[in-house]
Amino acid sequence: MGEVIEELAAGLPGGAVITDPAVAGAYSADMAGFSAAGTPLAVVLPRTAQEVQHVLRTASAHDVPVVPQGARTGLSGGANAVDGCIVLSLAKMDRILEIDPVERIAVVEPGVVNAVLSRAVAAQGLYYPPDPSSWEQCTIGGNIGTGAGGLCCVKYGVTAEYVLGLDVVLADGRLVTTGRRTAKGVAGLDLTRLFVGSEGTLGVVVKAVLALRPAPPQQLALAAEFPSAAAAGAAVCAIMAGGHVPSLLELMDGTTVRAVNAMARMGLPESTEALLLAAFDTPDAAADLARVAELCTAAGATEVVPAEDAAESEMLLQARRLSLTALEKVSTAMMIDDVCVPRGRLAEMLDGVAAIAAKHGLTIGVCAHAGDGNTHPVVCFDRHDADETRRARESFDQIMALGLELGGTITGEHGVGLLKREWLAREVGRTGMELQRGIKAVFDPKGLLNPGKVF
Repeated sequence: MGEVIEELAAGLPGGAVITDPAVAGAYSADMAGFSAAGTPLAVVLPRTAQEVQHVLRTASAHDVPVVPQGARTGLSGGANAVDGCIVLSLAKMDRILEIDPVERIAVVEPGVVNAVLSRAVAAQGLYYPPDPSSWEQCTIGGNIGTGAGGLCCVKYGVTAEYVLGLDVVLADGRLVTTGRRTAKGVAGLDLTRLFVGSEGTLGVVVKAVLALRPAPPQQLALAAEFPSAAAAGAAVCAIMAGGHVPSLLELMDGTTVRAVNAMARMGLPESTEALLLAAFDTPDAAADLARVAELCTAAGATEVVPAEDAAESEMLLQARRLSLTALEKVSTAMMIDDVCVPRGRLAEMLDGVAAIAAKHGLTIGVCAHAGDGNTHPVVCFDRHDADETRRARESFDQIMALGLELGGTITGEHGVGLLKREWLAREVGRTGMELQRGIKAVFDPKGLLNPGKVF
């Protein structure tokens, strides 16, 4: 392996190849639980597409696996190292190359942090909608790799809908450009969409052309408290069936509400079994909120609190922003799940998770992007208690199964990685897996890119 290190170093600037085990170990895993991580041969930090090509040519020549990484904020083990691999960190490729207000596009490198891009385009009156909860840390390359979403997806959609074109380095070091810079384009197969959500298994993104929108008006929010998940679910269905297009529609179950109360003393009623948060960024947001408030009341809300201005809106949304932090304090570890179900079955999902929690004697809180049915059950457990850890893993699997039973999918935005490989096979079936593995073989015939992930 010394020869591999020498070849890598020969084509990279000083300091770009890390072999110190203590330093390299910090790059070995993302934030997922229950996902094994190996020991990398080296970590490389390129700054240009040409340097990425050099890394992949070297790895291909020596049959060394490569694990691409962004900020390692992922929750499925997709960025975890495998033994003897080259960890390819793209964190230093962090330039915003272009913002074009006429074409409404941004051209960026993969290491650009989501929040940095969002602020840069906002300064020009533009908006990049995908906003994962980790947006202050996660990178655009990681967002593209996992097909990330966020709070605004109910109105604006997920990352895939904003990626117009890509520069990608393939496993053998070749560079391919996909997609376009134009508003429309249907030339050939849509390779751009194929790379989005592929979790670094098909190629390494080194540049992206992203679609932007005009900046929307400041949003206004409301909070509605419900005595049951069923009542909250009925409100969600009424809002969506009524043709409303909220910029945010979030749901917290009673377990999460009580965890937030315990941490932040927000004064939410302990009897609340579901808290629904809705927001609009329309020109007449107050009127839209009023109509949604009526639907919430008709569905059984015990209290509806609309905000009068942006500051009050932020106060109302604070409970949702604190939810994961609050659940993290419940025990020594937590597993954040990611199951998307049809909106009409959201209440069944919440009630089913509550039953699983009771069965295993665990605290499991649920936060949900209710507008698109994307639930995040958070399993809290004591990592030092072997039996409790076992029960946490069993509950995770039962939540996966419940999501599929309800007509859903095993991941709405976090990806498959290591954590959900078995469940992907159950969801797409034997033929689906054969097709996906066949596509993988076309792009990466040696199987060197992020091996063991997804497929």
